[in-house]
Formats: sequence, C-alpha cells, structure tokens
Amino acid sequence: MTKKQEKIWTGNVRDAALNILMAVEKQQAYSNLLLHQTIEKYKIDDKDRALLTELTYGTLQYKMTLDYYLEPFIKGKLDDWVKQLLRLSLYQIHYLSRIPDHAAVNEAVNIAKRRGHKGISGAVNGILRSILREGVRSTEEIKDELERLSIETSHPLWMVKRFVSEYGFETTAKMLKENNEQPVTTLRVNLFKRTVEQVLHLYTQEGYVVARSEVIPECIYLFNAQAAKTTAFEKGFVTIQDESSMIPAYALQAEPGMTVLDMCSAPGGKTTHIAEKMRNTGKLVAMDIHEHKLKLVKENAARLGFDFIETMQMDGRKSSEAFPKESFDRILVDAPCSGLGVMKRKPDIKYTKNVKDFATLKPIQLKLLDEAYTLLKRDGLLVYSTCTVDREENEGTAKLFLEAHPDMELQPFPNVISSIKEQEQEGMLQLFPQDLKSDGFFVSIFKKK
Repeated sequence: MTKKQEKIWTGNVRDAALNILMAVEKQQAYSNLLLHQTIEKYKIDDKDRALLTELTYGTLQYKMTLDYYLEPFIKGKLDDWVKQLLRLSLYQIHYLSRIPDHAAVNEAVNIAKRRGHKGISGAVNGILRSILREGVRSTEEIKDELERLSIETSHPLWMVKRFVSEYGFETTAKMLKENNEQPVTTLRVNLFKRTVEQVLHLYTQEGYVVARSEVIPECIYLFNAQAAKTTAFEKGFVTIQDESSMIPAYALQAEPGMTVLDMCSAPGGKTTHIAEKMRNTGKLVAMDIHEHKLKLVKENAARLGFDFIETMQMDGRKSSEAFPKESFDRILVDAPCSGLGVMKRKPDIKYTKNVKDFATLKPIQLKLLDEAYTLLKRDGLLVYSTCTVDREENEGTAKLFLEAHPDMELQPFPNVISSIKEQEQEGMLQLFPQDLKSDGFFVSIFKKK
C-alpha cells in the first residue's frame, strides 16, 4: 500500500478493499499478501476481516463479469480508481444479498467524495442508481459459447479456449465456475504428534466446526476460524495445506531411514508432510532457490517438531553440483508452474498470466527433472508435481522427460488414496478444482529402472 493510499485510510473496510484492488491492478501486487498486510497493519477485527476478504476476492473473481454489467451505464472515460469503486459496489449489489443495496450505494458515494470531487460522486451515484432501476444485462446476449463462458466466469478468452481444447467444454465450465467459489480452509494433521481423532476432538471442544476428509486420511476441514490462531496450529498439531497438495507425499512413498530430496521445498508444506512419513529419521534435504523462503521451511519444521530436515539454498537446476550421482532414494520436484490450479485462492492470476508464460516455464521444469534423474538411485522414485491444470506443463512435460530418459517408467499410485485412483492415467494424476473442491493439481510418479 502506498503512502498516498495510507493517507486515504479511514478505518472503512470498503476503502481498504479499494486500496488493495488498485494495487493489484496497477502494480500487479499479490492480493493474498496485500490482504494479510492490510489486516495486520490496521489490526482489523474478525468481522471486518471476513468482509474485507470477501469484497476483495469477490470483486477480483468477477472483474470481467462486472465490467460487462457496467459497460452500458458508463459514458466517457473514468479514472481507474472510480472504475474499481464501481466494480466493488456492483459486486455487493449483485452478489451479496446480506448488504442492502442502498448501503452499498451510499458507501460508494461517500468514498467518491473523499477521494475525488462532487462531480465524481454524482457520477458514481447516478450509475449505481441506474443499475438498481434497470438491472444488469443478461449474458445470453453473447452468442459465442466460449466468449459467454469467459464473461460469465470472468476468465480470459485465451484461457477458456485453451482449457476447452485440452479437456472439453463441460469439464472446463465446471472448473471455471468452481474457481469462483469460496475456498474451505484445509488442515493436515501432524500424525507425528497427534491422531486425527485427537485433533478433531480438540477443535470441537474449543467450539470450532470441523469435518474429516474422505480422501486424504490426515486432512480435515475448518469452517469457522482463522487456523493460524487456533491451539492446534500453535502447538504444531496441524499445518495449513490444500488437500490436493497432500497427494505428492503419498506418491513419493518415503519411509523412515531413507535419503530424500525436496528440490523446490518452500514454504515447507510438502517437506514437513514427507518428514512425518519418515518419522523424523533418515536424511531429508529441503532445497530452494530463495534463502528468505527457506526461513519459512525452518519455521514450519520447528513448529511441527521435525529436527532432521536439512535446508539448502540452491537453484535446483544445479543440484547435481552439490551431491554425488544417484544419492537419493526419493526426490520430489514440485516445479515452478503457471499456477492455473490455484485461481480460487489467488484470483489475480487469471488476469496476469499469458500464453508466453508456458514457453518460459517448460525449460525450467525439464531441467529440474533432468537434475533429479541424475541424483536418483536405481529403483528410486521421482515425483513431479505442479499446482496447474495446463496439460502442456503437466502431461506434456512428463512425456518429454520420459522420452529423454528411457530407463524411467511411470508407476501406479499407492492404494492409500484409492478414492481418487480412478482419475489416474498411467501413473499421472490430474485433479481439477471441482474434484476435491480444492486446488487443481498434477502428480506423476517415475521409477528409475
């Protein structure tokens, strides 16, 4: 948040949401980081925190839809902040039934008066009241099926076309609609310290609403609390992790006493999950290119009670310089990717990514896998995972890797996650956001013959 924006801060949640939306649009800042910074800096209470999060994410998630609705009512050019204010206000009017329309309009007019002049506040008032009288236009006016889906779900047309070509219209439509749903907080129980039943009992005793996953045995859902402020989190009984991202540790099948490398480890969710499977014994190296991110790995490991994890600041593409050939039993390559599977949690990704990103990422992914191949022992397992749903990054990269290394072969997934094994195809698993109501994720398992 800039100094100029701080001066405008009034303690008003909608002002704060507007500041964040402007920073995301202008500076391509990350909405989740800005939200956290705003909440912490101004010590926003729980009730306002929930509204701020909903207003920010909701307006971002439906940005293209809101612009489609606003377009007929806007005459002439508006300042960027006014356009953001109109989006923010229309989101409340159109999508949030618990906020009275007149309250949303009045708040918008007051903000416009504080930030602009009488003419701007009059224009904002006029546009919003016209929408209340006339209603918004129907997306049925859009004749092209893909363009209509793009506007209805607020995903760029190039992305819609790409997904439809890869997975068909029906799967794509379900995925894009799911991306706009509010994510549930998922926690991984640290079985090194407590059982799932013990943690569920603790949360229930403290008045929280929780449920157990039917897919991942140690995954639970938390519905009515900030996870990081609960007793279970503070004592290291749980860690915050998306359910689909718990699958790589199962795929890796690491055991106590093994030598394991997590090549792109930060912030440590998968690293500590592997540590739990290893029962805190053996050798587990957590590597990452960024030193400041490795600090998060160390903090997570300490909180959860794992003291055998070795952190190493290094570019994974040069990892064979640090270790002898064939020195690891298991290697996880959770590779840098486009992140198109996490748009539910980071809606700004929809508008910042472009087709060129795929060409940039492919060589990085393949180089990481090549290095992992060099370091993997015979009969060892290598797991490649991403948090994207793009076929080129996932199946495409996996197949190129296999072509380059004929002694690597795909392996079936372990039965412990049997409920999703039916979606596995030849040792590769593509999960969509609608499958577990979580992030889109890809996991593949390779064995060195």
